[in-house]
Amino acid sequence: MKVLFIGGTGIISSACSALAAAQGVELYLLNRGRAAREVPASAHLLQGDIRDPQSAAHALRGHTFDVVVNWVAYAPAHIETDMALFRERTRQYIFISSASAYQTPPQSLPITESTPLSNPFWAYSRAKIACEERLTQAYRQEQFPVTIVRPSHTYDHTLLPMHGSYTVVDRMRRGQKVVVHGDGTSLWTLTHHADFARAFVPLLGHPQAIGDVFHITSDEVLTWNQIFHTVAAAAGVTPQLVHVPSAFIAAFDADWGSSLLGDKAHSMVFDNSKIRRITPSFRATIPFWQGAQEIMAWYDADPQRQVVDQGFNRLLDRIITAYESAWPPPAPVQ
Repeated sequence: MKVLFIGGTGIISSACSALAAAQGVELYLLNRGRAAREVPASAHLLQGDIRDPQSAAHALRGHTFDVVVNWVAYAPAHIETDMALFRERTRQYIFISSASAYQTPPQSLPITESTPLSNPFWAYSRAKIACEERLTQAYRQEQFPVTIVRPSHTYDHTLLPMHGSYTVVDRMRRGQKVVVHGDGTSLWTLTHHADFARAFVPLLGHPQAIGDVFHITSDEVLTWNQIFHTVAAAAGVTPQLVHVPSAFIAAFDADWGSSLLGDKAHSMVFDNSKIRRITPSFRATIPFWQGAQEIMAWYDADPQRQVVDQGFNRLLDRIITAYESAWPPPAPVQ
């Protein structure tokens, strides 16, 4: 099976590249040649820029594929470029969407693939929805062979799950307070990229996946308090958590606020029974406590990876000071 990954070296896609290559897939990677992660030795590298249609067409000249996967499409314009490139070049086109496209906040849990798509809080999610709608239209009107996959919060050994990344760990290790949105009890799902790959690779070339949509997540459900405590334990410390409403955080940082109000502030629990109909043996086997140890081992192996953002440090200090100065609220007037 001849498969093209557009991208293929990112957090999620790198594990899928490694597993696909290990299973004998004839794998091609189209990117700009700036991979930060290891590329499988058997993979064929095509250097081109998918954002430049002429560059991409030149790199793809003479090639057709059984499957094309775009890991880096974020807007309808990207979809139009892909359909123009691959209408006659592939038997399956897989679009990597996002579980943040699901109804936010959700009216019911667990989330299934039939949960409505609606996110009024986050432009990123609305753009993914627009991409899905365009591809669904193409499938219905011209049988464009699309499969849609919605990852949720997927990580590898380099990615801490909280906003601010290693800066938050550095504060924990220094005994400083860190911010957790809400009261820390909303439910969240973190998926190791190796677990994601075990469910994703069987979709490649699968005829029953054409015209359909799947999400792929772990079945482990954690509160954000547990996530912070798990990271802190892997870092060898006990955290000092300050619980701050997401809307309060948004008043200080609009982008952080959008990612909370449009995603992480809401409990998200997923039903993975649909992907298991395609991959009956799939089970996510890597718990987050193990993933957190991998992450901290990676950061601690090289001090140069322990980047501290002083601007984010100052932002956290401002948020904590402002919130604590207003809390507890004054007693009501009798």
